[in-house]
Amino acid sequence: MKKIHKIYINGEFVTPNGTEVFEIINPSYNQKIGEVILADEVDTRNAIAAAKEAFKTFSKSTVDERISYLEKLKIAVEKRKQDFTEVMIEEYGGTFQFSSMSNEFTGQWFDSMIESIKSFDFEQTINSSKVFLQPVGVIGIITPWNASNGSICSKVATAISAGCTVVIKPSEMSALQTQLLMEAFHEAGLPKGVINFVIGLGNVVGTELTVHQDIAKISFTGSTVVGKLIAKKAVDTMKRVTLELGGKSPNIILDDANLEEAIPTAVFGAYMNSGQACIAPTRLLVPENQLEKVNEIAKATAEKIVVGFPEKENTNVGPMVSIKQFERVQNYIKTGLEEGATLLAGGTGKPDGLEDGNFVKATIFTNVKNNMTIAQEEIFGPVLSIIPYKTEEEAIEIANDTPYGLAAYISSSNMKRAQKVASQIDAGRICINGFSHDPMVPFGGFKQSGIGREYGVYGLKAYLEPKAVLQ
Repeated sequence: MKKIHKIYINGEFVTPNGTEVFEIINPSYNQKIGEVILADEVDTRNAIAAAKEAFKTFSKSTVDERISYLEKLKIAVEKRKQDFTEVMIEEYGGTFQFSSMSNEFTGQWFDSMIESIKSFDFEQTINSSKVFLQPVGVIGIITPWNASNGSICSKVATAISAGCTVVIKPSEMSALQTQLLMEAFHEAGLPKGVINFVIGLGNVVGTELTVHQDIAKISFTGSTVVGKLIAKKAVDTMKRVTLELGGKSPNIILDDANLEEAIPTAVFGAYMNSGQACIAPTRLLVPENQLEKVNEIAKATAEKIVVGFPEKENTNVGPMVSIKQFERVQNYIKTGLEEGATLLAGGTGKPDGLEDGNFVKATIFTNVKNNMTIAQEEIFGPVLSIIPYKTEEEAIEIANDTPYGLAAYISSSNMKRAQKVASQIDAGRICINGFSHDPMVPFGGFKQSGIGREYGVYGLKAYLEPKAVLQ
């Protein structure tokens, strides 16, 4: 059993003042595999103080110095790729397919920020005045369990690029992943106090970060419910906030799309990270006159989906992260049936042979109306809703008929047509004909999917304050 009894403050691994112990449970078997001592408010204040002191010097660092730090962080993290993959599988049931792929992207977070600040003008001239873009201050970083490594690395890379120091509160459910990151970041050898980790509960560590006057900005990735609470508390000290929240992303299949390609891609996409992904396209919008064909292909695809132990290379869907999350998904499936959606594949209960873990059947509902609960609320599990539409205009209307606006997807054989539809969708990131990733392109949501943007220059600006000097 693994024991994590240290946090990382001011360049040192220290024993927390907090004493509460959190058990780490392997979701494939529901067996305890580790424990972590949780930090408390005292630990959080100590980390903030260290970051505040380090900011005095680090905020004056040069672009070349920051690039050097980013390069060191990249090297240290990439050395642990295999370790990160293994611990993601063990700790939250991330599939080998997803975990190994996501760790291939880790270095890009640092590379993209290096490229961004190489050409970024931190000092600008407007008429006869100077505008200086200076680091906002100490950043409170709060991240989820389902994308822990990537989320922390991207936020830290941006903060370092801006000249900010950070206090990171990762999810207590990703403590094993956090341990590896703490070790890697320590190895990178940045100045003391620039990067600090405080593993603790959201209502303890997260709240302290949100209300503490020496935290200038909160960068949060997580649920919309928690994001709203953070925004409310942050306003008392006028903190800047970047909130990347939930999603209920539409995937529009236009009537000229190749169904034999688009539908299998859509089904597998909905199940990315076992459905535990904020950008998963869980609403599949299809032409009503092609619904029968779509159902046929979707059902055949679902039958090929492998739900199983995450360490196996052919597994597409692993377990839900916890018993609570398993029960949440089961309740949504029951609600879908009660509200009259047609069950095309999967359903309630666990797949045969996987009764000990938090496994959910790869589920597809069809003939779903967009006002149904399963079409409006983020399920965070392998549940796909197929929603028919009559016209392109109706497809756009349905796609936008949601409180969320994080991501969207469009399939068409006509690129200009797809781009025209994309221009009418209220979402922060839209992919055409498949799934694309670019760490230089802004990421964030419309409506209740968040505030602000991350990645590249757009993310960098959120960590800077403009100061005008008129003369």
